[in-house]
Amino acid sequence: MNPTSPHPLPRRSWRRTWPRPASAAALVLSLIAVVLGLSPAPAQAASLQQVTGFGSNPGSLQMFQYAPDNLPPGAPLVVALHGCTQSATDYYSHSGWPKYADMYGFAVVFPQTTSSNNANSCFNWFQSSDYTRGQGEALSIKQMVDYATSHYGSDPGRVFVTGLSAGGAMTSVMLADYPDVFAGGAIDSGIPAGCATDLSSGLTCQNSAVSKTPQQWGDAVRNASGGWGGPWPRVAVWQGTGDTTVNPANATEERDQWTNVWGIGRTPSSTTTLTGGTTQAVYNDSSGKPAVETFSVSGMAHGLAVNPGSGTDQCGSTGTYYLNYICSSYWTARFWGLDGAGGGGTGSLPAPTGLTVTGTTDTTASLAWSAVSGATSYNVYRGGSKVGSATGTSYTDTGLGSGTKYTYTVAAVDSGGAVGTRSSAVSATTTGYQPQCFTDNNYNQVAAGRAHQSLGYVYADGSDQNMGLYNVGVTHTLEETLSGYYVIADSGCPA
Repeated sequence: MNPTSPHPLPRRSWRRTWPRPASAAALVLSLIAVVLGLSPAPAQAASLQQVTGFGSNPGSLQMFQYAPDNLPPGAPLVVALHGCTQSATDYYSHSGWPKYADMYGFAVVFPQTTSSNNANSCFNWFQSSDYTRGQGEALSIKQMVDYATSHYGSDPGRVFVTGLSAGGAMTSVMLADYPDVFAGGAIDSGIPAGCATDLSSGLTCQNSAVSKTPQQWGDAVRNASGGWGGPWPRVAVWQGTGDTTVNPANATEERDQWTNVWGIGRTPSSTTTLTGGTTQAVYNDSSGKPAVETFSVSGMAHGLAVNPGSGTDQCGSTGTYYLNYICSSYWTARFWGLDGAGGGGTGSLPAPTGLTVTGTTDTTASLAWSAVSGATSYNVYRGGSKVGSATGTSYTDTGLGSGTKYTYTVAAVDSGGAVGTRSSAVSATTTGYQPQCFTDNNYNQVAAGRAHQSLGYVYADGSDQNMGLYNVGVTHTLEETLSGYYVIADSGCPA
């Protein structure tokens, strides 16, 4: 999160850890591709677009937005903040948020700062003129929200903010300054609100963390909010345990801050082991709904957790400070309830426990779970969408593709039809996978989730075979030998 990697601050000793620019060779190849007319063509009508004239913009930021085609009025809105040395385009390309905007139906605003604001293109989360409600960069971002909700007819009650490193620290700022605007947030490798008042103290927050009582942390939010009395945003905290740029102790302080704001304890209501060595801890509010969640990614260094692939719970592409562990954007969207499955639920019943996969065939997946007292039925969700219900504690999902991975959750339903909190997710892979082949240009192979790009080149997912330049002028046939594993098969595809 420091100012240079997606770090939070500007300059100083992090310089040796900042992302390096693309090599001269890669830049020359990219320029040649443009001259030859081989630059990427959009894969779909919707694309990242810059917006001007969104407000007085006292923080001198730039606004970019992505909105799926035919976005209905009343859809949610997500604000996604890049880290130091990054850009809106970079975050759009790697974070996975466009995938879920398309899948679940919401718009995304990507604010962007520049080197004229900060030498390392960091958001100035540590500078009072920019972190105070109604001033500077904080107000510019708020004006972007106002513009987007007006332009797209977004639901003002479902506006969310997330960010990495300096963007994560700025996410803390926005949640504290504008709890009347944001229904939820996700702080990725970030810093608690109110930790820093200048560059020097920001460095201390970043490198050593600052220990305050939960009450002190909570007061920092309450004081920043301008007297707001609730309801408060629901906040997720993401942190790698191997982060040497932002001290992982900051995640604990962020948890203390937001559990105090919510008036709930610091003992988790539940803990779950997820993919990628990730531990999820849930802190429920008084009604039993998740108010704060923490995601600790074992061994992950500084960056945003992504997990390239075509599965519902996979997203993004790897790169500098985009690390292949787990799709944090999927779990964040799920926490916020953007997946169309009712989020945490509207009822008071707790999440079913013990959800397991009891068997699979080529076309089915069978599930079982523990009963919930007071439940009259259970909803079953595949990839966030409801696929069926059961009166007992088992269910078999049918009509599935062979050799395909699916993700399931279950929620209890009471006698009045209110849906409770959803369970932790499990994955089931059907048997009998049949290899498939896909012939397309490199740009579309990446867009389809079969390959990823780095420094102007494309690599097949799984095998990491080099496919050449990232543009529409290079075409390959990829064979998917296993789900999510692709190899180059230009000489003939046995599938």
